[in-house]
Amino acid sequence: MRLLVQLRWLAVGGQLVTIAVVHVLMGIRLPLAPLFVAIAMLVAINLASMPLLRRRKAVTNAELTSALLFDVATLGWQLHFSGGLANPFASLFLLHVVLGAILLTPRAAWAIVFASLVALVAVSINPTPLALHPPYDGDPLALYLKGSLICFVLIAVLLVAFVTRIGRNLRDRDAALAAIRQRAAEEDHIVRMGLLASGAAHELGTPLSSLSVLVGDWRRLPRLADDRELQDDIEDMDAAIQRCKAIVSGILMSAGEARGVAPKVTSMRGFLDDIVTEWRASRLPDILDYDDRFGEDVTIVSDPALRQVIGNVIDNAAEASPSWIGVTARREQDSLILEIADRGPGFPPEMIERFGQPYRSTKGRTGGGLGLFLLVNVLRKMGGTASVENRPGGGACVRILLPLAALAYERKARS
Repeated sequence: MRLLVQLRWLAVGGQLVTIAVVHVLMGIRLPLAPLFVAIAMLVAINLASMPLLRRRKAVTNAELTSALLFDVATLGWQLHFSGGLANPFASLFLLHVVLGAILLTPRAAWAIVFASLVALVAVSINPTPLALHPPYDGDPLALYLKGSLICFVLIAVLLVAFVTRIGRNLRDRDAALAAIRQRAAEEDHIVRMGLLASGAAHELGTPLSSLSVLVGDWRRLPRLADDRELQDDIEDMDAAIQRCKAIVSGILMSAGEARGVAPKVTSMRGFLDDIVTEWRASRLPDILDYDDRFGEDVTIVSDPALRQVIGNVIDNAAEASPSWIGVTARREQDSLILEIADRGPGFPPEMIERFGQPYRSTKGRTGGGLGLFLLVNVLRKMGGTASVENRPGGGACVRILLPLAALAYERKARS
């Protein structure tokens, strides 16, 4: 509809120029009153359409059809008072037929064809002839051919401009649909991964519990109690089992199943401190630099899925940069900005371009690339975003933006 409005403005300008050339320069007298009435009607419908288009994001097929029918009627009115079918600009009806075929449903497009035929018949009935004078009255065919050439050029230029714009709109729509399909496929992939992880967590729960019992029995055996070195190994085994159980419990909690404890109310600073402290305790404590610039703390409900994906990003940074990782937390208005930087090789350009898609990894192994994919989708569910970039001094940076309202304790409590 916006394109039709633009085309109508062009028509108004072209008609005014044509009337000025024919009536003033060529000296061919035209019935100006009915011609200017038609132009005024075109201006009026454009002015009425503009506020409507600002308030709405879409128009119906019936509205588009009505607009084109109005344009057909206006053109027929103008031709009736300027020579009828003898006017070379009668070919402009083809422009409306082509636009109807592009923009409308088949039935509505045929309605535009029928209306154009009716208008042509009406124009041929008792039109107002053009009063030609010398030198034009001696060879009216030459004048008609010149007008036909101008009309052809006008139709060609307008069709190319209009169809090119329509084609760009269609390509944008197709790209948006492709993005929606890609998002649906990714979310379906997440669902299948979640079912697989949930099933695996249920299956692992029993053997882990059995192992925990066995390790406890070993610790109490008299013949092992005096072996200090073996007791240390048993302690390490028990710690590893407890960590595995915590991971399994976290998976089930993220899936909304078998929560062993109620959702944990904490603060944003406490939530981030726990992630950093746990990572340092279980991995390489000396390589992670944590810079807390969050400012005034807020109360939140801890989200296990968010906790897990942030930990995955830190793990990825540690694999790329075993000597240093920088984690910076700050607050911008009502959002958390969390940056995880490293001194590794950085992301290749194709990885940045396709950031967040599954199985896009720099590690070169099958099934890699799911960490950032999960991060993007978990944040998307919470109204946040993630982005990656290469640092000027070398290495990469993953930036997380998360609205604090997504974890707000008040909102959770009301639900």
